[in-house]
Amino acid sequence: MEDDETRRYLGRGPRGPQSQWERLLRNAGSWSLYGYGVFCVRRPGADDIVASCGVFHSWRGLAAAMDDQPEAGWIVRRDHWGQGLAREVMDTALEWFDATHGPRRVVAMIEQGNVASERLAAALGFAAFATHTDEDGAVLDFYERVPAG
Repeated sequence: MEDDETRRYLGRGPRGPQSQWERLLRNAGSWSLYGYGVFCVRRPGADDIVASCGVFHSWRGLAAAMDDQPEAGWIVRRDHWGQGLAREVMDTALEWFDATHGPRRVVAMIEQGNVASERLAAALGFAAFATHTDEDGAVLDFYERVPAG
């Protein structure tokens, strides 16, 4: 998360160690309260974290269709972009989520211009359903993955 390009589409809020600590605590709370959250991703045999991917419980205060929902998210360190890592982890995470919690609606939020994430969302079965402009002027597309049937 230290690299500016890795954080490019993650909002304009605080970016230092404190914000990362708060992100970690939110993720721990999602696991503790809901039984699902984000996975820290490491390459086999390596210690360093190269991605953070999964389904977490969110309440962003952006819209009723996004609040109090399971939300998919993925952040991959820039030196691991383009290797299919997010797709592999998210396929596995969503399969686990469905098997553990039952197939249900999962949302995602992607800032416009993040083409790689837009493509991944589509490949994972997400479809855009709304757009929101945040207080900093960033245009966010809201996506959802709804179970068949």
